[in-house]
Amino acid sequence: MAASVGLGMAACGSAEQSTSSGASGSAASGGTVKVGLLLPETKTTRYEQFDRPLLEANIKKLVPNAQIDYYNANQDATLQQTQVDTALTKGNTILVLDAVDSKAIQASVQKAHDAGVKVIAYDRLAQGPVDAYVSFDNYKVGQLQGQALVEAVGANASKGSIIMINGSPTDPNAGQFKAGAHSAIDGKLTIGKEYDTPNWDPNTANQETAAGITAIGAPNVVGVYSANDGMAAGAATAMKAANISVPLTGQDAQLDGVQRILVGTQTMSIYKPYEPEAAATAKIVAAFANGTSLTPSDVPTTATSGSGQKVPANLITPIVLTKTNIQDTVVKDGLYTVDQICTPTYADACKAAGLQ
Repeated sequence: MAASVGLGMAACGSAEQSTSSGASGSAASGGTVKVGLLLPETKTTRYEQFDRPLLEANIKKLVPNAQIDYYNANQDATLQQTQVDTALTKGNTILVLDAVDSKAIQASVQKAHDAGVKVIAYDRLAQGPVDAYVSFDNYKVGQLQGQALVEAVGANASKGSIIMINGSPTDPNAGQFKAGAHSAIDGKLTIGKEYDTPNWDPNTANQETAAGITAIGAPNVVGVYSANDGMAAGAATAMKAANISVPLTGQDAQLDGVQRILVGTQTMSIYKPYEPEAAATAKIVAAFANGTSLTPSDVPTTATSGSGQKVPANLITPIVLTKTNIQDTVVKDGLYTVDQICTPTYADACKAAGLQ
């Protein structure tokens, strides 16, 4: 799923990055439950700042004897395959996997399955024999983004065209966001230029937006669809350089995205509360650790992967984030404090929005 240009936690390229050990004891068999947590990258700030700590805390709450081995692939699909091998060698019996490349990881998923290891696809649906999947309704995310852009462009729709900055072609979520966005945009807005952005890279998004503005002509750009806040940062920089101010979408409710919404350089984001996603994943980890069957509340629906498997799934509803509900969403849920959002640069905008 999403980081402003230059943002992101420091990356480490080793196959195994850290281990947090739990107490010995037993879920089902009297011993430590070894869980491998494999996240995809650090350019998107959410993974290190939110997903990892929330997943670790929720898993430890339900499975106190869990030993959690953490791996981050730094957007390297080959490294992630090596990390799965490492996890299997270490004896991890449950993998929580957010794939860098859903297709490239298929052989690793199969290898885990053949070894009797349970694989939970987290946030992105990996190909292969995945045992469960937890994410958000990604088609709905794109649809909400597209609807927001259509509404924000309004009467200007007939005066020009938009630029679409989609996510990475190796990320299955990106295709779902794109399809959802097109369902809302097609026939209502003219798409002048459209790009699929490798690795969700903000700098590439900046270059794509600049190229789109040049191709269409700055006066003829009426909006920019960005699939996430990281790329929206790059798009916003290109828009500022071209001296245009038009509606711009995002996703992930990154701090810089929230701040852009406050000052009007970004129209909206999609807030995906990470706590429910982590909690739902931890429930499935606990069921696998205890050898119990998944219940309809654990996986109320199914999703079909790119390799054709129907996977038990829990898809959480996303929330549109605008200037009007920052207090009732990201602040209320503890994602950010008012002080974190309302630095001196944004103080006036915060006051106008009722945050100070």
